[in-house]
Amino acid sequence: MIIAIVGPTGVGKTKLSVELAKYYKGIVINADAVQVYKGLDIGSAKVSESEKENIPHLLFDIKDPSKIYTVKDYQTDARNIITQNSDKTLIFCGGTGLYLSAALMDYRFYEDEESNTYDELTNEELYQLVLKKDPLSKVDPHNRVRLIRALNKKNMPVVEPKLLYKNVFFIGLTTDRDKLYDIINNRVDVMFDNGLVNEVTDLYKRYPNSHVLNSAIGYKEVIGYLNNEYSLEEAKELIKKNSRHYAKRQYTWFNNKMNVCWFTVNYENFSETINDVKKYIDKNID
Repeated sequence: MIIAIVGPTGVGKTKLSVELAKYYKGIVINADAVQVYKGLDIGSAKVSESEKENIPHLLFDIKDPSKIYTVKDYQTDARNIITQNSDKTLIFCGGTGLYLSAALMDYRFYEDEESNTYDELTNEELYQLVLKKDPLSKVDPHNRVRLIRALNKKNMPVVEPKLLYKNVFFIGLTTDRDKLYDIINNRVDVMFDNGLVNEVTDLYKRYPNSHVLNSAIGYKEVIGYLNNEYSLEEAKELIKKNSRHYAKRQYTWFNNKMNVCWFTVNYENFSETINDVKKYIDKNID
């Protein structure tokens, strides 16, 4: 059985993944494009050792920040894990929808195609990259798919909405917008309290040209502060704003690309949400 836990940042995916892994005796597989990188811990809200509760966690901390890790790389690694652990319950957890599509669906790449997803960039940031690459480009600055196509040179891969595996459950966690925005804003404050600036400063000194550092939300804004582009408070507010916008894009992706069963999180009694998810899966498993 494969369970994919999706939803916007900060909604509670990590805790649910661990609880389901304990219940189904499974393993957790990262589906977050930033958490594959070593050292990007605070800004990506990476699961801590204590939070893992001795559950195996795969595809976390597997890449040096100086390297590029593509969707095709993820597809290869994730499918190898699925093949090697066919007797176990596999729990994918993360907000990068394209990773999950590539791993679980009939997602094919053209030979030698670049496959960067640019999940963390806004449309305006993508557009500026396109103009830098081709100043005469006529691409619509509001058409995200075409912007990504322009940056990847060739057409995007063909994706058939066909699952390659049986007993796959897409479980979405959600809450109302005001609550979600409060969670995101508070989470950013905690990141700064936990030493985000020090984390980014150290990484940026070692990997100044790292693509992920210069593009991931929570890192690019602090780098802007370190480069005296704006104040620390402005950097913090930018992270909050960009995280809220990213959450909107995540909802759009999951609703359009996946057959997600959504659960509204009970933050006063999270165990109730966990039990609701268990009941749904147990009822529908073949």
